[in-house]
Amino acid sequence: MKAADEVIEVNREELQALLERKRETLGEEDYQKLQKLLRAFSYLADLIGEKETTISQLRALLMKPSTEKTSRVLEQAGLEAARKNPPSRLTTNQKPKPGHGRNGAEAYCGAVRIPIAHRSLNPGDRCPECLKGKVYEQKKPGLRIRLVGHAPIAATVYELERLRCNLCGEVFEAEAPEGVGEKKYDESAAAMIALLKYGSGVPFYRLAGLEKNLGIPLPASTQWEIVEELAEGIRSAFEELIRQAAQGEVFHNDDTKMTILSLDRESAPALGTPEESSRSSERTGLFTSGIVSTKQGQRIALFFTGRRHAGENFAQVLARRAAGLPPPIQMADGLSWNFAKLPKTLQVIIGNCNAHSRRRFVEVVSNFPEECRYVLESLAEVYGYEAQAEERSLSAEERLRFHQEHSGPVMERLHAWMLAQFAEKRVEPNSGLGSAMTYCLKHWERLTLFLRQAGAPLDNNLVERALKKAILHRKNSLFYKTENGAEVGDLFMSLIHTCELNGTNPFDYLVELQKHAEEAARNPSAWMPWNYREALARAGVGTGI
Repeated sequence: MKAADEVIEVNREELQALLERKRETLGEEDYQKLQKLLRAFSYLADLIGEKETTISQLRALLMKPSTEKTSRVLEQAGLEAARKNPPSRLTTNQKPKPGHGRNGAEAYCGAVRIPIAHRSLNPGDRCPECLKGKVYEQKKPGLRIRLVGHAPIAATVYELERLRCNLCGEVFEAEAPEGVGEKKYDESAAAMIALLKYGSGVPFYRLAGLEKNLGIPLPASTQWEIVEELAEGIRSAFEELIRQAAQGEVFHNDDTKMTILSLDRESAPALGTPEESSRSSERTGLFTSGIVSTKQGQRIALFFTGRRHAGENFAQVLARRAAGLPPPIQMADGLSWNFAKLPKTLQVIIGNCNAHSRRRFVEVVSNFPEECRYVLESLAEVYGYEAQAEERSLSAEERLRFHQEHSGPVMERLHAWMLAQFAEKRVEPNSGLGSAMTYCLKHWERLTLFLRQAGAPLDNNLVERALKKAILHRKNSLFYKTENGAEVGDLFMSLIHTCELNGTNPFDYLVELQKHAEEAARNPSAWMPWNYREALARAGVGTGI
């Protein structure tokens, strides 16, 4: 039996004395590291000794911060963020930040609104209080908000009375109410299942369990049949979404891992082009690529799941781009598979993500606090100017000139500082800090595209947020079973997230697409998330939402 390790009692003073005796042997750099470690250990021991210390406080101390906000990252490294005067805020056209205070009645845009007239008074009646004046209607009515719970998929059983003749045997059945029809599943049921599964990450089996508890059987297999049929009926809208996305001015693309059970990892299928086919025998990975296209404030999100990388899927989308359009901007991180070799007729202006570059310094801030502090605070200043440009609603050209005037000098100083660190041998190239600086300098031209190209974004966060849809699906459902299932998921995620990016109700949109499937198939461009209400208005149809 292995003997237990001997417990050694030692106090901080003895450890500090030991460290001082070995200072010359260790060298100044190693001495400083151990000195910081000793201080952290002493602080941790003090916290553990206090009764008020909680597990969450210890976790926050020992683990990486959950946010990459500069002040929080520097605080975690034991530094205090530099206090600067906040930029002047505009008083006009300024929207309040969300999440502050209770939701007002206007926030419930999807609620049913029922006007209630006063029981005993009408406008113009004599005031019952003073008996002299007359009452008149106010512009703002009194409001009462009532929230009720019900099953995501509700069911109604219509019991139609049946009468039978005792002589001839003829059976007479009551007519069903108008609008019931012969279909068992209403358009709203299909839309809700798709929205829960691909918009909110609720697996089929979880919804089946919930509905069973509420007395409404809805097996997972039935749910799949419903959404598969729905996908076929609205596929024309998805194809039109891809076509219109290809005409965008700025593209964001990236991918995340995904699993499709039916695809054998040992035998990857051909990917289409000869170059892709030559690489397919070696590629076993599966991915969901996210592409967000923007044009004049309009945003389109696309998802593609399979063996192709984000760059290859982006090239497939760009192949539908109309001839004669100027080269678009492509924003992605520096990973090679985010870019594909394009024909000469399809050229793009490439920019790299400053958020990815910044994250490399966040990861090493505990080892190089002062150096990383300078980088993080410099980039924070640039993002501050970006926030001001958004508040002022500057055009692309105005934003470019604004960044050139304010952010340009900041980035120039940062670039010169990084070069000086290597030239003066202040940083080891193979260290974490050296690696972060090397990456930044290597991609400097693309990282600073926003200082030369109108409309170029600072980072790729737009598609990073979009990919959370796929990540949520992977977290809850774990995988797609077949390639067809992945295609259906891509279709719904694309339509749902595009609705969200354009402030459209995705449930209402999916319902109306089903009700007007023939019109949408004939003219899909008129049934996009941002203009389908106009098509309904032309047809004289209300949405009911």
